[in-house]
Amino acid sequence: MTDARKVVARQDIKRTPAEFLGDLKRLVKETIDQKTRLDPARLGELLHVVTKAFAVQPDEVAILAAIQGRFLKFLFPTKLQSIGQIPLTSATSLAARTARERKPELINHFTTVPHASVFEAVPLYDQRGDPIQKIMSAPLLLDGKSIGVIQVSRKSKTVAAAGPDFTPQDLRDLVALAGALAPCIPLFVTD
Repeated sequence: MTDARKVVARQDIKRTPAEFLGDLKRLVKETIDQKTRLDPARLGELLHVVTKAFAVQPDEVAILAAIQGRFLKFLFPTKLQSIGQIPLTSATSLAARTARERKPELINHFTTVPHASVFEAVPLYDQRGDPIQKIMSAPLLLDGKSIGVIQVSRKSKTVAAAGPDFTPQDLRDLVALAGALAPCIPLFVTD
């Protein structure tokens, strides 16, 4: 576990991801009440709750929005917005499968799973980051329709250094957070 991950984990050690749900619901309500298209900084504020809930770094949380019912486009991290889109028909994209099937998924050995890794190669900071070792993916559903995907990962050079495995309870917590977050996602989409 990296030093930064230890600091994040220590800060909220007594709170479970489910306890962050109320924080996220409050922020989403405030966001929706603004009734305007919102900027990436506000989305970053919302996702900060998710990073704290799972003791991950900001670059280990991603939000992808369904565009025209044919593609997924990154809303966060913002540096990935201009890189490209993922076709919803992609057979190798976990995000596309999550959106298509509207089913959450957890993979604790992601490097062994064939997947589209082009976005992992994009440096979010001054240098290329570590590969995703562990990942959870959940659909963002609004009125039963998939409007996007939220993913939480653990990045590191090795699986062992990436921190604890995600659990089925973590995945249930992510699904709950995704449900709270989904109503405000259309406010961030520029289609």
